[in-house]
Amino acid sequence: MSKIVIVYASLTGNTEEMAELIAEGVRSTGATADLKMVEDCNAICLLEYDAYLLGAYTWGDGEIPDEFEDFLDEMKELDLQGTRSTVFGSGDTTYRLYCGAVDEVEQRLKDSGVVVVQESLKVEYGPSGEEKVLCREFGANFAKSLEGLHQA
Repeated sequence: MSKIVIVYASLTGNTEEMAELIAEGVRSTGATADLKMVEDCNAICLLEYDAYLLGAYTWGDGEIPDEFEDFLDEMKELDLQGTRSTVFGSGDTTYRLYCGAVDEVEQRLKDSGVVVVQESLKVEYGPSGEEKVLCREFGANFAKSLEGLHQA
């Protein structure tokens, strides 16, 4: 059974809601999912888990929130080569870069040698009824992608 952490930044609660729904999906597979707000943890905590999901809202013209930048800077100090992750977040299509923070976080993970196991999940504002289902499926699919990693 995989042990997964979901680290997120949320300003209005939209990305937090996504994180909670994704955690439900992870747990539906029998894996464990710990939720942590980015400002309440250090990047080194990622090493305590089999895999991790990172969630960030996008603000301004596609920027990563300041509190998430600090976490990403801490991640640079770690050897995350080959670890497994994916990214999710909320945004607003009225801006030039829709969910630009999600794309930027994903690129930084790839640049660090992290295996991004599935396409990022983007939601405008907060998840609607159909998007809530997608969030749960996103978490379940992520957990299922890790099955077999612990078997020798």
